[in-house]
Amino acid sequence: MTSESSTELGQLRLGGQVLHIVRARNSDVTGIVALLADDVLGRSREADPDSQSYQDAFDAVDADSNQVLLVVLTPEDQLVATAQVTFIPGLSRGGALRAQAEAVRVAATHRGAGLGEALFVWIIEYCTARGANLLQLTTDRKRADAVRFYERLGFVVSHHGLKLALN
Repeated sequence: MTSESSTELGQLRLGGQVLHIVRARNSDVTGIVALLADDVLGRSREADPDSQSYQDAFDAVDADSNQVLLVVLTPEDQLVATAQVTFIPGLSRGGALRAQAEAVRVAATHRGAGLGEALFVWIIEYCTARGANLLQLTTDRKRADAVRFYERLGFVVSHHGLKLALN
């Protein structure tokens, strides 16, 4: 694992291999964008990974203590998964701290091997340790497999999600 200000958050043991969960580094942005673009929906949403907009977004996320942009690295430093976890303080639910998981992706080379499940088990434990009372996420309705995956992990479809594109 390289030392470019990596903060290791945890490890996953998968198939005899130790994978490292670290805070994303500036040098990970291109790899993260590649993972975001590596699916049917992402291909049409993502832009050139070298676009300044991604760097600006990374800088904002990295500077915010309520944001954790993480990557999963192999021992050879290959980026094989990513997720963004946002901690949302609020007054509802008795002043509960919520966690929101977004932009969760596993590299095609590592899908179907249990990495997604292992990562989510770790995310749930991490959010609990940070004091979150609720972990929420959204997934596109077109991702039926993702909904089944999240339900298998104990997530419940409980709300209607609505979005309004502002530009």
